[in-house]
Parts: sequence; structure tokens; C-alpha cells
Amino acid sequence: MALSATPSTATFEHKRIGMASMALAMALLPVGDAISKSLTTVIAPFEVTLLRSLAQAAFFLPVAWVMRRHLAGPILSGASLISAGLIVTVLYSLITAFEVMPIATAIAIFFVEPLLLTLLAGPFLGEVPGPRRFAAVGVGLVGALIVIRPNFAVFGPVALLPLLAALCYALNMIVLRKARGGQSPVSFQLGASLCAAGLLLFIEILRQLSGLAPDLPLLPGWTGYAVLAAGALSTVTFLMITFAFSRVEASLLAPFQYLEIVGATVLGFLVFGDIPDGLTFLGTGIILASGIYVFHRERVQDGPDEKEFRARS
Repeated sequence: MALSATPSTATFEHKRIGMASMALAMALLPVGDAISKSLTTVIAPFEVTLLRSLAQAAFFLPVAWVMRRHLAGPILSGASLISAGLIVTVLYSLITAFEVMPIATAIAIFFVEPLLLTLLAGPFLGEVPGPRRFAAVGVGLVGALIVIRPNFAVFGPVALLPLLAALCYALNMIVLRKARGGQSPVSFQLGASLCAAGLLLFIEILRQLSGLAPDLPLLPGWTGYAVLAAGALSTVTFLMITFAFSRVEASLLAPFQYLEIVGATVLGFLVFGDIPDGLTFLGTGIILASGIYVFHRERVQDGPDEKEFRARS
């Protein structure tokens, strides 16, 4: 007769499954980025953003129906609309950067987001970081400058777009934390996905009516399938990340996000032949080390000695 798992064993298994889910999600994210970069060779970045968002919303609808028990509160809200605008900016900025920059370089710059969130949490959430975390943020931003500087000389202002994407993503995290109205995470994300697709479609209609944009091209062959794959991957990775955070505390999952840079570097080399230079590797290492230190301090702050930590930090 098999022995039943103890509560501690069951908890460990739940955490292990959650961490595995997060790691797999981070491995899949660069695949979606690589598909988006490939699409920019045949259609403009805005059209890639539009079609990817429409595909994601289309895939999310049946998923939401399957997960309807987790729907609570209004699907559409002001917070969802703000989140949609920020996510649209994130996607368009990154895809535009992917068009001319190595994926790994753009993602490395984007990963200053946790550091920006640490700075923004003070004025927006009242979570004032201590001097150690301020110092870590400063060091991380120096790392970002090391990555941006040579790439700015090569690619021009487009090298700043991942930084804009990081800022908007950090602001979106604040919107998520401050969102009220009894919305469940699934309801909120469904509303944000629908709003993002609707917002981009509205902008495209205006562009078409004003004659500022060419007609949307038909997507024969691999391009149509690529758009569907990118939308499906976005939906799957969201579900896996949501599942991971339901099993494991955020402070334990946070470092797993940096696996995306590893995947982006490998895919960038295998698919596009991109090899980051030495300065990019150096700056990326500084950004990673700073981010991991910030996560470590946040985890310590959440411990039983929080008051003592606040006094020392």
C-alpha cells in the first residue's frame, strides 16, 4: 500500500510543478519573439502587432470559456483599457526593435523593467525601496546604458524602444496591482486582450481611412500560420505564467524570468545568426545581477524580520 504524501511533500510538488511551468513559459516567449521578427521581413511592425493581438484575443475567447468558473467581475473596465494601451505600446515597441536589432539585445534592455518597477512603486504604490535596492537599480541602469550605447550608434533611436517597452510594462504591473472592482485575473486579462485588439483595429481603420497606411496584405503560406502560432503562443504562455503564480510565490518565480534572455540568445543565433558583442554580454550580466539582487531584497523584506530589514535598508 502506497504511503500518502505529507502536506509538506505535496506543497513541494506544487511548487516544483509551478516552477517548471514558469521555466517552460520563459522558453516559449522567445519563440513568439522570433516569429514576430520573421514577420517583420514581409509586413510592417504595426501590422505584425495588430495581427498578433487579434490572434491572441481569438485564442483567448475559447480559453476563457473553458475557464469560465474563474471569471468574476466585469470583463471590460477602465483598468483593462489602460492595461491594453500599455501592452499595445510594449508589443509595438519590441516588435519594431526586433525588426532591426538582435532579439537578445532588445530583451536585455527590456529587462530593466523590474528595476523601473522598483523606482515607480514608491510614488504609485507607496512601496519605498531602501538605499540598497536604490543602489542595485542604479547599477542595473548603468548596465542598460552599456548595452544601449553601442547599439544606439548602430541602430539609432530604435535602440531606445525596448526601454520604452520596459517602462510601459512596469506601469502595467502597477495598474494590475491597483486594479479594483472585483475582477478576477482571468476576467482582467480577457478584458485587456479584447481591448488591445480593439484599440489596434481602431487605429488601423483610421490609418486606412486617412491613407497613411497600405492595405493590409493577405498572408499566404507560412505568414498566416506564423501569425496564428504567435497568437497561440501568447495565450499559452499567459496561462502557464498564471498557473505558476497560483502555485509558487512571486519572489521565488521572479528569477526564472531571466531564462527568457538565455532563450532569446540561443534562438537569435540559431535562426538569425545574431551573436551579441562583448559589451552587450557585460551589460546584460550587470542587469541580471542587479535584478536578482532586487528580488532577493524583496524576498527578505517579506520575511518575519521585515521591520528590522526596513531599518537597515
